[in-house]
Amino acid sequence: MVRLRRRTDDGVSAVLAGAAAAAAAEVEASLTVPSDPFAAAFFDVDNTMIRGASIYFFGKGMAGRGLVTTGDLLRFGWQQLKFRVRGKEDPAVVAEAREKALSLVAGKSVADIVAYGEEIYDELMAERIWSGTRAMAQAHLDAGQRVWLVTATPVELARIIAKRLGLTGALGTVAEVENGLYTGRLVGEPLHGASKAEAVKALAEREGLDLSRCTAYSDSANDIPMLSTVGRGVAINPDTGLRNAARANGWEIRDFRTGRKAAKVGVPATAGTGLAVAAVLGGMELHRRHVARGRPLARAVRTLRR
Repeated sequence: MVRLRRRTDDGVSAVLAGAAAAAAAEVEASLTVPSDPFAAAFFDVDNTMIRGASIYFFGKGMAGRGLVTTGDLLRFGWQQLKFRVRGKEDPAVVAEAREKALSLVAGKSVADIVAYGEEIYDELMAERIWSGTRAMAQAHLDAGQRVWLVTATPVELARIIAKRLGLTGALGTVAEVENGLYTGRLVGEPLHGASKAEAVKALAEREGLDLSRCTAYSDSANDIPMLSTVGRGVAINPDTGLRNAARANGWEIRDFRTGRKAAKVGVPATAGTGLAVAAVLGGMELHRRHVARGRPLARAVRTLRR
């Protein structure tokens, strides 16, 4: 198991993750010359820009290509399914899950992962983009503003989504890379919660943005720090916590879902990196297959443990 660097104070780690995410967005940002250089928009991805969790589709595509083993997905997926059902974040379990997930990609080529990601986006994600949210992003672009995605998803996948949508770039979780290969360590922590706000601040400072003129969009109460950082917050397909916060703060609410409230796909982002969630949801896919065959996942995991 790959050993992660020693964790620092949560605030320091969030700042480090935010700075890393902002730095990783430099190439994409430099490609766009805005007519309104002081205003920008920041969009969360999962359940905001895309129906469900982007990393679920990435994980499903990776599993279909044999890039993670059945044994890894079963063991890791079952552990995380139990975590999701309990709904509690045990720091020790979270750290162990993250470390395990990072070990799955350690030594793999970044170029290969990106190439697979591009294929998987076209196959599984493109048709799941919320047209309403996409139109809102386009309105910012038409107004001469830059638009970034801000997500806990690995930055490599986030960039693919941004590129396919014609956006400026993306801020995402940054994994350490040496000689074109993943080391199995993160730079900072997953881009989640306070880390997203720090990433937006760091990018604004570097790009000369006036945050009071910027807008942020999200579906989750976890992103209240990011929405509070800018002048205008918008709740898209909000969960209960964000809906309440939006009403309290006078934020606009847009819901593109129909019927009953859409169910979240995946585990909380704090359960690990985006790649961790890919393994989790790959395990869920295998669970469905085992159930269809009359072999529950729990029994399969017990078999693997023997």
